[in-house]
Amino acid sequence: MITALTNCIIISNGSEIFGRAVLIKDTAILDVVNATSIPDDSTVIDLDGAYLAPGLIDLQIYGSGGQLFGGNPTVSALEQMETDLLRQGTTGFFATVATNTNEIVEHAIYSAKSYRKHSKGNFLGLHLEGPYLNPKRKGAHPEKYIKKAVLAEVKDWIVQAEGEIKMITIAPELQDREVVDYLNAQNIIISCGHSDASYEEATAFFDHISAVTHLFNAMPAIHHRQPGLIPAVFKKKPFASIVADGIHVNFAMIELAKQLLGDKLFLITDAVTEANEGVYPHVFTGDRYTMPDGTLSGSALSMLQAVKNCINEAGIQLSEAINMASLYPAKLIKSLNKGKVEASYSADLIAFDKNLQITKVWLNGEAVKF
Repeated sequence: MITALTNCIIISNGSEIFGRAVLIKDTAILDVVNATSIPDDSTVIDLDGAYLAPGLIDLQIYGSGGQLFGGNPTVSALEQMETDLLRQGTTGFFATVATNTNEIVEHAIYSAKSYRKHSKGNFLGLHLEGPYLNPKRKGAHPEKYIKKAVLAEVKDWIVQAEGEIKMITIAPELQDREVVDYLNAQNIIISCGHSDASYEEATAFFDHISAVTHLFNAMPAIHHRQPGLIPAVFKKKPFASIVADGIHVNFAMIELAKQLLGDKLFLITDAVTEANEGVYPHVFTGDRYTMPDGTLSGSALSMLQAVKNCINEAGIQLSEAINMASLYPAKLIKSLNKGKVEASYSADLIAFDKNLQITKVWLNGEAVKF
């Protein structure tokens, strides 16, 4: 059976396409055709002029709906995230664990493996943000759990995870090269974050580290005599995530980063949820989350709100803002079938109105019931 999505504005790969229909068969996009060429036996869904775009991908989110996976990494918290994020148009995400005890990290690994067979399909794996960070740039991460990586421990976690660990944020200037080489050999995405690296250190390690975590946050500011990490990012152009809430980063800096990094800049939410247990008692203060002492600890963003902010506040066009939330993170994780509305791509799709309000979501070709 073929499903035809028609009467929509297709957003894909940096362009807006009018007068076409998207044909879905099973879990994938069969083709994008003229609206007059829809096969006779198709089930036609009229989107009534809505925008149709690839499903969004969030590579750094900690929890949702009162369940903080990053602090209490249960199967229930994963299920809550999957359900909530699908309603928000996020059809792929990395559940993220911040610096914590070994017990918490290993429980996250266990929960991810346990939940895999029950996943709706948008849980893509784990992102460990820490504990191998630089305490000078710890942000909200508790210093007592920050440490230098030891290869034996890293290997143990990767082996335990059986493929569920997809991304690790580290401060590379403090790690031994054997750790970086091992992670690269295991096809784990290494991202530089919570780092105090010098310009010289950073320009060297970006030859074997592919990403940067929340650009501008938890790293040294640009100085004209000590340029530091950020100018090295602009020179070497690794993939770089950014939190587009106007709180973590001023929108003028997002606009600048976009001009300099182009298709390497992508959106994350870095979103958390209110919690009152564990080492991350996040407090909601109206538009952000902080630790009890006021330290900024996470956003209240959704991915689509981040897209909207980029359009309205940073002068980024709709199609390119969608790329930042779908195609570019898909490229970082080397997903060859996500991030575009084109033949052979996964039928992970969102429809939204002119106010960027979600109206429909499809995951692997199936309509999601809200």
